[in-house]
Amino acid sequence: MEDILEIYKRPYDPEFPVVCMDEQPVQLVKDVREPLPARPGDPMRYDQHYERAGTANIFMFTEPLGLWRRASVTQRRTSIDWALQLRRLLEEDYADAVKVLLVCDNLNTHKIASFYEAFPPVLARPLVERLEIHYTPKHGSWLNIAECELSAMTRQCLSRRIGSAGVLQEEVKAWNVERNASQIGTNWRFTAEDARIKLKSLYPQIQLE
Repeated sequence: MEDILEIYKRPYDPEFPVVCMDEQPVQLVKDVREPLPARPGDPMRYDQHYERAGTANIFMFTEPLGLWRRASVTQRRTSIDWALQLRRLLEEDYADAVKVLLVCDNLNTHKIASFYEAFPPVLARPLVERLEIHYTPKHGSWLNIAECELSAMTRQCLSRRIGSAGVLQEEVKAWNVERNASQIGTNWRFTAEDARIKLKSLYPQIQLE
């Protein structure tokens, strides 16, 4: 926990950006009947019955101090999918960075070995050398700022029925563009000093003789 909190205290540095990532599954749902459009005095009405249309996954990357995020829709969330997203992050989004400091949870796909599953060693190694991973602790995913972005996206973009991956991709892209254009960042105020007071019970109790 303190490792993540110290990372968040670092000043903005484009050569060593701090980027948070998380992912979220999405259930695709179709209407079985055409909703009735809204009219003056009446909201839109839709049938309670629906049809399941499969699932998708959203990878979220956000740089809090850079006022930037990228949400990408994928069919799956395997090790290879994660490695492909990280390659895009390193080669396209942060091609000029010396090293990216990545904050993520300790999911079994979020590992250096995933690069070697997706790419030959001659390609995997240069990517790995430009990545420094900092894992959130177990039961401490709330420390990941990418969760805040996923929560905002869910409320603003996904709180309705979306019946196909294509429509989901269009909606997420539109939300992403608008949020980046608005230059929305994150004002993180919780520090290691705060944690030692407010979360004192989580720390080991040292017995001094």
